[in-house]
Amino acid sequence: MTPETRLAAIRSGDRRALARAITLAESTRSDHRRETQALLDALGPASDATFRVGITGTPGVGKSTFIESFGMLLTRDLGLRLAVLAVDPSSSRSGGSILGDKTRMSELNREPNAFIRPSPASGTLGGVARRTREAIRLCEAAAFDVVLVETVGVGQSETAVAQTTDAFVLLVGPGGGDELQGVKRGIMELADLVVVNKCDGDLAPFATATASDYASALRLVRPRTKSWTPEVSLASAVTGDGVARVWDALERYRVATEQERDHRRADQNVAWLWDEVTGEVLSRLHRDPMAAGLEVAVAAGTLGPAVAAQRLLANLRGPYTPATLVTLAAQADTDDILGSRRRSDA
Repeated sequence: MTPETRLAAIRSGDRRALARAITLAESTRSDHRRETQALLDALGPASDATFRVGITGTPGVGKSTFIESFGMLLTRDLGLRLAVLAVDPSSSRSGGSILGDKTRMSELNREPNAFIRPSPASGTLGGVARRTREAIRLCEAAAFDVVLVETVGVGQSETAVAQTTDAFVLLVGPGGGDELQGVKRGIMELADLVVVNKCDGDLAPFATATASDYASALRLVRPRTKSWTPEVSLASAVTGDGVARVWDALERYRVATEQERDHRRADQNVAWLWDEVTGEVLSRLHRDPMAAGLEVAVAAGTLGPAVAAQRLLANLRGPYTPATLVTLAAQADTDDILGSRRRSDA
């Protein structure tokens, strides 16, 4: 199938074609990578019509339940088309992943206007899979109004979703205190909206107190954009109360930051560039025949890790010198790249 034929099927609303294209993008086979790149090149510029929303939260906070309630509001009540890209953790031993989001979101999975795609993290840090950006672009080609990216969970490295989406939502549960301490400062600095879930029944008073705690904490955090002050919202995924307010807040955020969207997406493309460079360099190094021998020598203690790394870099085939590769690896810290750009704009 040619890229043009595949793209025409995706744009016509063929879900199987979209699912197959995402599967192709997630493949590590070189021929599949070439097909994916040809398809992405055929897509053209990214769509401004699609609203990219990232959502993260601690385990047990009810992400899947909230996303289903939120998704039903968007699709059934508002008539919007929603794509959910759910990233599941992968086993560090077997590499397997449960991919249970379709099961947990059974009602939303039956909704004609919804498309749910679980993907394994496959060892990628940052809460998203390596090919999540490509999956987003393919969903945009399918003319989805909203693409919701659900991350693995919350932690020190769960920040890549903010470099992938237009809005970043942090979902928390009632009981502030210890949980507020457990959420890393980096997440708080990147959140555009904090949603306190499970605001129902006996937990309602605790949820209200937690919302107050987070509102106070956000006052101490510098907003990542000049045109929007992060907000805290209360919701119950079980009863549906407050879910519409979350969407109202996101719509207000979208309007308020509209002038900054192009600049932010340009920054995200730069981050994508360096992620690809890092991933490709590491992939080539792992495939190098010298790597196995160097690993044995390092494990035996007969060769230092730093010396082994330099030998492996020097043996890397390609147009790059070892010095250039070291520079690329240093520049691949996208937080520093984007942070310096934001500081220069401030």
